[in-house]
Amino acid sequence: MAYARQTVVLASGLMVLGALASCGTEIGTATGTSPRPSAPTERTSAFSTPPAVPSDTVAASVHSSVRSPSARADEPTQPSGTRCRTSELSASVGRMDPGAGQRNFPVVLTNDSSRTCTVYGYPGAAFVDAAGRQLGPDPVRTPGDARSVTLAPGESAWAGLRYASPGVSGARTAVPAALLVTPPDEREPLKVPWKAGEVPVGGNSSKVFLTVLQPGAGP
Repeated sequence: MAYARQTVVLASGLMVLGALASCGTEIGTATGTSPRPSAPTERTSAFSTPPAVPSDTVAASVHSSVRSPSARADEPTQPSGTRCRTSELSASVGRMDPGAGQRNFPVVLTNDSSRTCTVYGYPGAAFVDAAGRQLGPDPVRTPGDARSVTLAPGESAWAGLRYASPGVSGARTAVPAALLVTPPDEREPLKVPWKAGEVPVGGNSSKVFLTVLQPGAGP
């Protein structure tokens, strides 16, 4: 009987060992090693959600990328409340002052309104034909010290318009019907009939020059 009990115990032990061996084989096939926590790799971090950016930082970044247009340094504008408007002015061209191979004209703006106003800098000027088409390029602005000119009712300011005499320069010419004069900082021009003959519109020495406005009706 003792021998029979030892046989049963030994058989039971062998069964338990077999079961443990079977379990060990299944674990080894599935994982190879015991599972260990691993550090995140670079690939994992590349697909991770980026940290949130504060909204005020985003707003500051957007604001810094927007640049407002800056005004030209050589063209400061006048306060709109004091500026002479086109509707308040009349324009005229004074008598020609001949120079050494040049023709010089004062382009005059006169305050026809009942209030005091100011002009500053250069007027616009363009020769046009009877159909209103511009003849030649825009005048070249002669460097000068611009200043605000105050015009009481009836007072004037003038700018010098000059060009080389076409008979001397050999430039291509045309006879304008009018000179359009635009007050500084305005859009609407004043039309002045042109009675001084041909002007240069192309070719050699065809540039027309214009000076800043100054007080008075001419030199």
